[in-house]
Amino acid sequence: MSQATSHRLQLRVRPPAHQVHPKAVLWWTLQSVVFWAVVLVGGGIALYFTDAPLWMIIVEVAIAVVAVAESAISPRLQYRAHRWEVTDQAVYVQFGVLVREWRIAPLSRVQTVDSERGPLQQYLKLATVTVTTASASGPLKIQGLGQDEAAELVDRLTAITEATPGDAT
Repeated sequence: MSQATSHRLQLRVRPPAHQVHPKAVLWWTLQSVVFWAVVLVGGGIALYFTDAPLWMIIVEVAIAVVAVAESAISPRLQYRAHRWEVTDQAVYVQFGVLVREWRIAPLSRVQTVDSERGPLQQYLKLATVTVTTASASGPLKIQGLGQDEAAELVDRLTAITEATPGDAT
């Protein structure tokens, strides 16, 4: 068996070992609440300043019900689905609630490793690590990591990719 075939067999699609930080549920919930609040306030303003027919009121109430349900359920499902792992050969990421997606990036293909912390993430001490590769599918994002865990991961990935032979293309 050739070395390339052996390497491909080691990079099988499998559930990654690590879950994101439990605070990620609160982060995703807050993002959802902010989004739905903007939608509902916009609809409420439209209802207030118009002589709204009954169907518009029913639609606004239906949107409110969907908003509450989505904000309560979706972040918990995301937490269960979003997993990650880094081995000496690759970065594994799994995400998606309705459509589950697994992505694998061989470390020899990694071009950059970034860490991002928006305002809510800073408040909750969370971070997102983005691993950019030479893939047309775009970067791998590991969302909802603890800020210390994210910093360690960035350092580890940087050290591994510097030591991994390959041209990252």
